[in-house]
Amino acid sequence: MSWIFLVIAGLLEVVGVIGIKQVAKKNNWPNNLLMIVAFIISFQLLLQALETIPLSTGYAVWTGIGTVGGAIVGMLFYKEPRNPKRILFIAGIICCIVSLKLIDS
Repeated sequence: MSWIFLVIAGLLEVVGVIGIKQVAKKNNWPNNLLMIVAFIISFQLLLQALETIPLSTGYAVWTGIGTVGGAIVGMLFYKEPRNPKRILFIAGIICCIVSLKLIDS
């Protein structure tokens, strides 16, 4: 169950980052609420996951999901560059996250 909490926490971190981008574009209540609620729930789920997952692994996976998710959202919705090197390095982050899970099992 902890790994499910951790993955959901990482996905909510991505939602929080989208909220940050939206607040930067237009600072209003809905955008601020999206950002704040997503991060609060993300941190709470991260806290629960870290009760059984080692800190180094849990935090790395959480930030990795947020990093990869933020990069993908940026490319898909905010017209950020999609060059092959960027995609290669995103794939590298994903490989590292999967490897952390495998060595932790």
